[in-house]
Amino acid sequence: MGAESMDRIGLRRQPKQERSIQRLDLILAAAAKIIAKKGVSAMRMTELAVAAKVPIGSVYQYFPEKAAIVKALFDQHASAIQAKTVAMFADVRSLDQALDLVCDIIDWYYDSYHNDPVYLGVWMGTETDQDLLQLNIEHSGRVAGIFHETVRRLAPDFCDEQIYARTYLFSHLIGAVIRLAAVSDEALARRMLDEWKRVIRASLFATTLPNAA
Repeated sequence: MGAESMDRIGLRRQPKQERSIQRLDLILAAAAKIIAKKGVSAMRMTELAVAAKVPIGSVYQYFPEKAAIVKALFDQHASAIQAKTVAMFADVRSLDQALDLVCDIIDWYYDSYHNDPVYLGVWMGTETDQDLLQLNIEHSGRVAGIFHETVRRLAPDFCDEQIYARTYLFSHLIGAVIRLAAVSDEALARRMLDEWKRVIRASLFATTLPNAA
């Protein structure tokens, strides 16, 4: 992502003193509550300052615009998902076990976030902003990279460009499936997740074909 994009969605300054860190945390906590209740599009910076009980100048001291707040909250969720993925794949011993863990991650992902209105609000907020959408795509790439490195360790000869493309695709689609399931009836959500896991088991490690000339 370019410097211009980061200027509008990144933190203007990184707090160092404890008081500044606490103020930033207050702003993000207040933003999370507003987003959970109203969604990203309805949140206003002035409303956020009132909810956080800080001057409006303090909000803009850290965040150049609303998209930067969404990014900060997005980063929290993305970091948790990436850390969970690293932990789950750290001791994988076979491709079959890796497949089992992919399905376990889908269940964990859904169970952890389907009742979290902040997660849903933030993630859906990334889909209306080009720079935030790019963050979402980069997050999918990082999760895919964790899994791809596991496959490379277990079966280096199997780990070709098609497998990487497939891993990247499935990584991004897992997030999309979870968000669809999260806004669906519980019974339907569970059926969709079971169907998605069957697709993954059948196709993730299917034999790759030569690229067309």
